[in-house]
Amino acid sequence: MKDLTIGFIGLGLIGGSIARGIKRSRRDVRIMAYMRSRDKLEQAKRDGVVDVILDGIGEEISWCDLVFLCTPVEYNASYLEQIRPLLKPGALVTDVGSTKTDIHETVKRLGMEEVFVGGHPMAGSEKTGYENSTDHLLENAYYMITPTEKSTPEQIGRIRRVALSIGAIPMVTDYRQHDFSVAAVSHLPHLVASSLVNLVRDNDNEEELMRTIAAGGFKDITRIASSSPIMWEQICMTNTENIKVLLRRYIQSLETIYEELDRRDGSSIHRLFEESGAYRNTFSSHSRGPVAPDYSFTVDIVDEPGSISTLAVLLASKGINIKNIGINHSREEGEGALRISFYNQDSETRAYELLKKYNYTLIK
Repeated sequence: MKDLTIGFIGLGLIGGSIARGIKRSRRDVRIMAYMRSRDKLEQAKRDGVVDVILDGIGEEISWCDLVFLCTPVEYNASYLEQIRPLLKPGALVTDVGSTKTDIHETVKRLGMEEVFVGGHPMAGSEKTGYENSTDHLLENAYYMITPTEKSTPEQIGRIRRVALSIGAIPMVTDYRQHDFSVAAVSHLPHLVASSLVNLVRDNDNEEELMRTIAAGGFKDITRIASSSPIMWEQICMTNTENIKVLLRRYIQSLETIYEELDRRDGSSIHRLFEESGAYRNTFSSHSRGPVAPDYSFTVDIVDEPGSISTLAVLLASKGINIKNIGINHSREEGEGALRISFYNQDSETRAYELLKKYNYTLIK
């Protein structure tokens, strides 16, 4: 990686994690950063992540080989305009936004296609801010790279090398195809999950029976409904047309299912589950998206005093940190009595192998 001075405008969860990852792999890279929260920049400097704190967008940007835009999308146009006259020859600008059309159209309008390559690190967390960033958040996560029509192979290669240096998996695609794809696999599912949760809320009885027994499959497919409302409003407003196209197609598919149920067409319903199951089984079990994956499995243990503490002590003895542990009150999907979650895939794998060694019954 030849970019020895890298600037960050915005240093939240994603920007902070990229900066930490870069510093982990290349201590000689100088990182400069600006954000409105000065105290977080001071903390980043104490952490050894930031070398130079910027007071604003000024001449120091001209020292940068690469500039990351890590701010909310509504601020990007303003920052791009400020950055443009300050860039030195050969400098490159990239971003980390989860939708790409708006930023690419802004870049085109500003005549910056020769100095910009878009990026979307497909990782996240239920927590936000620099204080929750880590140097491994993007490990094994897809890092989408969206060149402009004037981006050179050398420029694309620079962003690829950054992605690889922080342990991510770079993938180059057209920005329009990117937005259509993430509308299908991320944005629409968030709308569907949220609408399903509200469906239960609006149709539950006074005793809240639905909410009480909600577990297994329902909790799995609605987990993402707990994501940031502010972030997802912004995403839906910047990728509206793609979401509308896919939402209409989804509604049509639901209407087809309704009609098949109405005429009691069992063979069509069977085919729905068969085909979707076969295709679903081709997915990577740990691909990472804008919401952090669920590194967890269930354990079937007897409910008796000390059983949970024994399990926790066993994991702790091997230095395995537990993110969350809870009792499954509804186990229709064949799950065990306890669901244990971990912070990363390595911890999950180590815990699974350890508990299996001690003859626990585990279900993934």
